[in-house]
Amino acid sequence: MSSGQFALLTQRRFAPFFGAQFLGAFNDNLFKTALVTVVTFDAASWTTLNAGLLNNLIAGLFILPFMLASATAGELADKFDKARLMRIVKLLEILIMLGAAVGWYTHQLWVLVLAVVGMGLHSTLFGPLKHAYLPQHLEPGELIGGNGMVQMGTFVGILTGQLIGAGLVGWGAIGVHIIIWSTVLVAIFGLLFTLAVPTTPAPAPDLVVSRNPLPEVVRNLRFAASNTSVFGAMLANSWFWFFGAIVLAQFPVYSRDVLHGAPEIFAVLLTAFSLGIGAGSLMCERLSGGRLQLGLVPLGSLGLSLFGIDLYFASLGSMPALLTAHDLLFGAQFRILFDCLMLGMTGGIFVVPLFTLIQSRAERSHLSRIIGGMNMLNALFMVLAALLAMLLLHAGLSVPEIFATTAMLNLAVLAALCLKQPEYPQALWSWLTRLFKKPPLVE
Repeated sequence: MSSGQFALLTQRRFAPFFGAQFLGAFNDNLFKTALVTVVTFDAASWTTLNAGLLNNLIAGLFILPFMLASATAGELADKFDKARLMRIVKLLEILIMLGAAVGWYTHQLWVLVLAVVGMGLHSTLFGPLKHAYLPQHLEPGELIGGNGMVQMGTFVGILTGQLIGAGLVGWGAIGVHIIIWSTVLVAIFGLLFTLAVPTTPAPAPDLVVSRNPLPEVVRNLRFAASNTSVFGAMLANSWFWFFGAIVLAQFPVYSRDVLHGAPEIFAVLLTAFSLGIGAGSLMCERLSGGRLQLGLVPLGSLGLSLFGIDLYFASLGSMPALLTAHDLLFGAQFRILFDCLMLGMTGGIFVVPLFTLIQSRAERSHLSRIIGGMNMLNALFMVLAALLAMLLLHAGLSVPEIFATTAMLNLAVLAALCLKQPEYPQALWSWLTRLFKKPPLVE
């Protein structure tokens, strides 16, 4: 793989920003996973409420700010210097984590739940900054590699935060103390990284921030819809979050009830999927030759359906009485692990060109607002994914059947995208033609 995208990690225009966004994703998931794990396994000492209800409430409250504040976040990112806003957002993260520390020490669940909302707001504010920052500091030929690095960093941050958060809770009181001060320290390090982020001038400094975000959401989406290719990429990106939300939400029950797995099986599957996302995101630079290559979008989408359907068939085989990580890695069930890895990898290949298209073709003065609108769509699609999954389970479908159904729906979405925007299949055909073109004979 070309070292071009990794060379960005040595440059001030990218490295401090990358560090800040990685630590933000890590901290969100370290804190949220630790809280969910404590509520699940030690609920009686915290509350009389049902643990399952609380877990869903925590997940919903984290997403809520994306629904309510994404439009305002986009306006702020277009109006003010992005580097300055990053520092303010990271300062807010420190205050939220200090508040969470109070909740941990005083054993007040409502304070911790409020901190979940705060971290959701932190992520909502940082989202438009993250994706609108890149085209102001990277050359067009660097956007694919830069987006690949950001997607890789985000999902690796999510994965490590989840694994460490759940693992530390298993250490009891000592683990909780480590979580408390780790989340504060990570937020401080995130702020330190942003101090080195170069000045990023506002593209629309005269913009008046709307006091009512809901009409602004409608205006942003209407503006984006006027550019067919940008709006199509936004919807396709939101579909990826829909697909991922359904699949990942089934992993815990799939690991326990279908695979008859030991406790570590869920972590192994989640690791495979997340590492696949990172690998696929990084591969995009090599596959595209450093240019925007829309042919990767249908290629990645086909992979999502292929490996989603294969995961269904792989789940039909006989399972050991207690499946272990060793069985997944070295036994007959390796196919399941491979499918999860490839679902992530093809997902990374699918989503990176979409971000690059939006950054390249959207009007620069509206880019942050468009990304804010897309983040709101992502949250909406994730909520719809949860509702669909509940309906399918209520209808009697098994978890593997939900995988297969989602994969078939993905084929329908891909067909609609290709019919509506023929440049995607045309780009795929052109890319495949160049890939398999025989070199001329040398006489």
